[in-house]
Amino acid sequence: MDTDRAAAPEREPETLRGPQMRRILASSFMGSAIEFYDFMLYATAAAVVFPRVFFAELNPALASFAAFGTLAAGYVARPLGGLVFGHFGDRIGRKGVLVTSMLAMGIATTLIGLLPSTAQAGSVAVVLLVLLRVVQGIAVGGEWGGAMLIAIEHAPGGKRGFAASFANLGAPAGSLLAAGALSLASLLPDAQFFSWGWRIPFLLSVLLVSIGLFIRLKVAESPLFRQFEDEAQHRRIPIVEVLTRHPRNLVLGTLVAISQLTISGIASVWAVNHAVTQGADKTGVLNSKALAAIALFLATLVSARLCDRFGRRPILIGGIVAAMLFAYPLLLLVQSGTVAGFTVAVMVGQGIQGVILGPLAAFLAELFPTSVRFTGSSLCFQGASTLGAGFTPAIAAALVGAAGGGILLLGGVWIGALAVCLLAAYLATEGRRRDLASIR
Repeated sequence: MDTDRAAAPEREPETLRGPQMRRILASSFMGSAIEFYDFMLYATAAAVVFPRVFFAELNPALASFAAFGTLAAGYVARPLGGLVFGHFGDRIGRKGVLVTSMLAMGIATTLIGLLPSTAQAGSVAVVLLVLLRVVQGIAVGGEWGGAMLIAIEHAPGGKRGFAASFANLGAPAGSLLAAGALSLASLLPDAQFFSWGWRIPFLLSVLLVSIGLFIRLKVAESPLFRQFEDEAQHRRIPIVEVLTRHPRNLVLGTLVAISQLTISGIASVWAVNHAVTQGADKTGVLNSKALAAIALFLATLVSARLCDRFGRRPILIGGIVAAMLFAYPLLLLVQSGTVAGFTVAVMVGQGIQGVILGPLAAFLAELFPTSVRFTGSSLCFQGASTLGAGFTPAIAAALVGAAGGGILLLGGVWIGALAVCLLAAYLATEGRRRDLASIR
């Protein structure tokens, strides 16, 4: 059952300072950073590059919508990755799936950097782009759950939130690297940038993945999984168990995760495209997006520490309320069409996102028992990624278009979605004092 709240002694190490634990946290962080570099590099390129490289025959509004549609394909694939990798992660272990997911991501990202444009290959280029984006989505769908669980299942009970956050800290670090790399490439003259310059950051994935694999192969398997390994081999299929025994937690966890992912979709993807369309300088916008990743990183780190002291739910609720209050100011700042306005919007927006992101990994992991923790937490996070971030840029573009360029309709829909997320956070179980080994 999901009602066990006992604060039983943990069966985990007593410190985060040992060499093995440091290696685990480094692996969790580096692996996620590399995976999200690849994944968010595509998101940034979809806002700035792909409308001109793959959809140049369309008018600017339709080209942006089409580029965001290919972006959404990766988010749609993320739950599939969470399901597939979660199944094997719950059955045969966390470590093996992490190596596989990183290889898949690196190969897909490198191939995107080698794709011909539609001017060279016609619609075949778009088909290949979508297929590679789907592979990216499947890979990152497996990465997050494995990286988070390797950390949280090694960590002491009083520091689980902080340890689990290293998988989430990889997201802003990867976003920073992606935005910075594409920003540097954008300094080239437009003809060179849109011809070959944008490809360089994608090709750099080969080097990053090599570094990540070197670190990851040295990490030990989760002690909690080893403890339940024989049991895991004889239980029902993990997805069946999640759906039949833990449906409430699956729904609540997904809704809570959606809150921060709508901020990601609007502030770090749609807003980039909209600000540039409104007249803001492309390089200035990309530089601001890179700086905002630092705000996201720091806010995530601080809120993860706080959630170990005050609990997951209070921090999550505070972050969602802050997002609701800042929704319209963010949209108005982006609408101004200035780099300064965009900078304030994305810095504050991603800072609020970090407040939610910090406790989120531990919150989701503590909803499920060890035998299905990979599958359950991955489905929550990756399902939320599809609903909260994958379709958000395209929906935002459609709502602004339907409103004749205004942001009133978009703001109202966004606040309404966040209100549902807030209710889910209020109803969910607080897991700070739960013993991971005793959750059933």
